[in-house]
Amino acid sequence: MNIINKINSPNDVKKLNELELAALAAEIRAFLIEQVAKTGGHLASNLGVVELTIAIHRVYDTERDRLVFDVGHQSYVHKILTGRREEFDSLRKLGGLSGFPKPDESIHDAAISGHASNSVSVALGMARARGLTHQDYNVVAVIGDGALTGGLSYEGICDAGESGEPMVVILNDNGMSIDSNVGSISQMLSRLRLKPGYLELKRRYRRTFGKCPRVYNFTHRIKEWLKGRLLPGNLFDDLGFMYLGPVDGHNIKQLEAVLTWAKEQKSPVLVHVVTQKGRGYSYAEEKPEIYHGVGSFNTDMGVSESVEEGFSSVFGEELCKLADSDESLAVITAAMSAGTGLSQFAERFPRRFFDVGIAEGHAVTMAAGLAYQGAKPVFAVYSSFLQRGYDMLIHDISIAGLHVVFAVDRAGLVGRDGETHQGSFDVSYLCSVPGMTVLCPSSFAELREMLKCALYLCEGPVAVRYPRGGEGEYKESSGACPAICLREGADVTIAAYGTMINNALKAAELLSSAGYEAEVIKINRINPLETDLILQSVSKTGLLVTAEEVCAHGSVGSRILESCARRGVAAKAKTLDLGSGIVPQGSIEELLHSYSLDAEGIAAAAKELISGAENGGTNEKAAT
Repeated sequence: MNIINKINSPNDVKKLNELELAALAAEIRAFLIEQVAKTGGHLASNLGVVELTIAIHRVYDTERDRLVFDVGHQSYVHKILTGRREEFDSLRKLGGLSGFPKPDESIHDAAISGHASNSVSVALGMARARGLTHQDYNVVAVIGDGALTGGLSYEGICDAGESGEPMVVILNDNGMSIDSNVGSISQMLSRLRLKPGYLELKRRYRRTFGKCPRVYNFTHRIKEWLKGRLLPGNLFDDLGFMYLGPVDGHNIKQLEAVLTWAKEQKSPVLVHVVTQKGRGYSYAEEKPEIYHGVGSFNTDMGVSESVEEGFSSVFGEELCKLADSDESLAVITAAMSAGTGLSQFAERFPRRFFDVGIAEGHAVTMAAGLAYQGAKPVFAVYSSFLQRGYDMLIHDISIAGLHVVFAVDRAGLVGRDGETHQGSFDVSYLCSVPGMTVLCPSSFAELREMLKCALYLCEGPVAVRYPRGGEGEYKESSGACPAICLREGADVTIAAYGTMINNALKAAELLSSAGYEAEVIKINRINPLETDLILQSVSKTGLLVTAEEVCAHGSVGSRILESCARRGVAAKAKTLDLGSGIVPQGSIEELLHSYSLDAEGIAAAAKELISGAENGGTNEKAAT
C-alpha cells in the first residue's frame, strides 16, 4: 500500500482506516529493520511498540499534549510518525537524528530521556505545571516494566497517585529491560497478564450501568468494597491509580479504545499494555536481548552473535578465574549482565551472582551489606549509570571505608548513544569520594592485573574504569605503579591514562617526525593521584599536555596543574578534555577529533605550546 510515505505528521495517522493502520504497522516494521541494519540502534524495543505508538498518536495531539518516554529507546516509531522519517539515514550520526527524544529536535518530543525510571516524575511535573500556568493539555508517560525495578519510578507513582492529577501512565510490559526482568514486580505483572478478560468485563460493566449515574455509583461502591475484602490487592490501585489492563499491545483498535477511556477519566490512570519485544522480525523475537542495541547488520542473516574480545569480556573471564579460587567473591549487575561481560559468571556461579534490575543505588548499598559481612563484592556497571549511586557511594561505602570494587564499564566516550550515555563524569565524581582508589588500565593485561590489585591489594572502595571496545597498540602491563614513563623526551610532557595512552604515543611519533621529542607519562592510578613522576618531567620540559575523555571539572589535568602550583613547578600547559562533558552523538573517532583528543589534536596542542615557548608567547594555561 505504501502508506508510510504518506505519513508526515500525526494528523495523517488519524485519517487512516483499520486496514490502512494494519498496513502502516507492517511498513513501519520493515522500515525499522532496513534502517537500523544500516545505522545501528535500538531495534527490538521499537519493533514491540509499533501499534502502541500508532494508537497514542490517534488519541493524543503531541504538539499540545505532553508525551514523555522512559529511557527513550523506543521512540523511533514516534519519530517516524512525527515527520522525521526521511532523517533516519542520519540516525545516531554526528549532527544527525538522535536515537532518543530531544525537545530541540521536534515540538513532539516533550522531554529528554536516556536513563530509566524517570518518566512518571517528569510527567507529574508537567501535569502540575498545567494548573499553575492555566493551560489545557493531556499528559502521558510511557514506562517499561524493566524501569519498574528502579526506585525513582515508585517515587513518581506514589506522588502521582496521591496528587489526583489527571495523567495517564502507559506500562509497556514486554518482560524485558535489556536482559530479562527480575524481582517481585516482574512476578506481579506476570500474574496480571493471566487475567486478559478482566478489562473487557470492566468495560461492559461501565457501559451497562454508566447510563444511570446513581445506579453506577452505588454498584461501584459495592464492587470496590467487595474487591478490597475478597480479592488480592493490585499495587497500582493501592497507590491511587485507576488500573486498566492488561491490553493487547498489538491491537490498535483495542488500544485506541482504552487510551480514549483513560484520557476521559480526569484522574491518574495506569494502562497496562502487553507487547512482544522484537515483534515482526524472527531473529529479534527469538533473542530480543541481542537486538536491544545493535550495530549495522545483514537483515537476512541477522546480528552476528560472536563476541569480539573487549574490556568487558576480558573482565568477565578474569572474574571467573578469580571466583574459582575465592568463594567470598560476589558479583552484582543492574540489568546489564551481558553488556558488562558477566553472562559466563552468571551461569557458572549463580549463587554469587545478583542481578538487581535497574536499581544502581540499591546495588551500591547492597554491596555495602555484603562487604560488612566479609564478602568481596564487585559491582559491574556502566559509567553513566553509576551516577545514580553517588549518594550511596559516600554514605554507605566511603564513610565506613568498605572494601567494594566497582568495575566501571563504558568510561569515556561511548559514541552514538550521545549525551545521556557518554561516560564523561566518573573521574570527577569518583575522585571526589573520600577513600576511593581509581585505577585505569590501558590494556587487557593491565585490566587483569588491576582487577587482582583492586580485590586483594587495595583497601576501601576501589574503581577500575575502562572503555567500551578493545585495546589499542599498547598491550603491555606496567604493573601497579602509580605512573610510568613510556617515552623519554625533553621538549614537552604528554600525560594520559587508560586507552588514551595510544593517542598520546602516536602524537609523540608525529612530533618526532617534526623534530620534537615528547616525554610520555602513563598514569595508572588517578586517585589518589601521585604526581612526582609527572612533575619531574614537567620540571625538565616546562610544557605539559594532558589528554583525557572526561569533563574539564575535576579532571586529572586540572589536578596536575594544581599540584604544579602547590609545589612551585613552573609549567605552561594545555589540558585537553571534553569541556562541560555534555558530548553529542557521533562515532568515537569523530568525537575524539572534535575535541582534539586524537593523535593529531594532541600533537597540534603540543606544537602550539612549543612554538609559544620558542617565541616567548603565552599559552592557554599556566601554573607557577
